Amino acid sequence: MPADSETINLTNHFLIAMPGLEDSSFSKSVVYLCEHTERGALGLVINKPAELNLQSLLAKVDLSLRRDDLTDEPVFQGGPVQTERGFVLHDPMRADNQDEESESAYASTMQIPGGLEMTTSKDVLEALSTGAGPRRVLVTLGYSAWGEGQLETELAENSWITVSADSSIIFETPVDERYDRALSLLGLQAWMLTHQAGHA
Repeated sequence: MPADSETINLTNHFLIAMPGLEDSSFSKSVVYLCEHTERGALGLVINKPAELNLQSLLAKVDLSLRRDDLTDEPVFQGGPVQTERGFVLHDPMRADNQDEESESAYASTMQIPGGLEMTTSKDVLEALSTGAGPRRVLVTLGYSAWGEGQLETELAENSWITVSADSSIIFETPVDERYDRALSLLGLQAWMLTHQAGHA
C-alpha cells in the first residue's frame, strides 16, 4: 500500500462488524486492535465466547484458578489464527503495584500504546493460579490478523466501523451487550446500520 499522509493507526480501537460482514468468525463481532501498522493489524474478538471458561482452560494446562472473581469468566474465540494458542488481554502492570507476582513483567507481553497489554506466555496464567495477576483479564484462543493494506481495504468496503476502545466494554460489560455498547460509543444503535453506511 503506498505511504501517504492519510495513513491511519487504529491501535487501541474497536472494529465493529457491519451487517454486511457475514464471515462466521466476524459476524456481529467487536475486535480490540492490539496493533495496527503499515505492515498489517492484529486484534482479539471480545464478544464471542468459546465453549469453556477460564477455570477449565487453566485445568487443561495443569493449573488451578485461585481468583474467585474470574472463576466463571468465559474464554473467547479471539479469531481464526492460531486457535490452539492462548492470548491474555489485561490491564497494564503498574510500577506502584506492591504485589511481587504481578510487578514483574511477563515474558511475552505487547504493550499497547494508550491502552492495555497483551501477553502470550503461560506465566500470566501461572500468576492467576496463585491468586495474583492483572486485575482485569480477557483470555482468548486464537487471534485476528490482517496483512499489509488488508484492513484498510475492508474499511473502504464498509465491512467495519471504528471507534476508540473503552476498556470497560472489554472487561465489565456483559458479553451479549458488548456489540451494542461499542456502537453506542458512536451514538449508534444496531438498527441504524445499513450495508451502505460509511465508517467513522
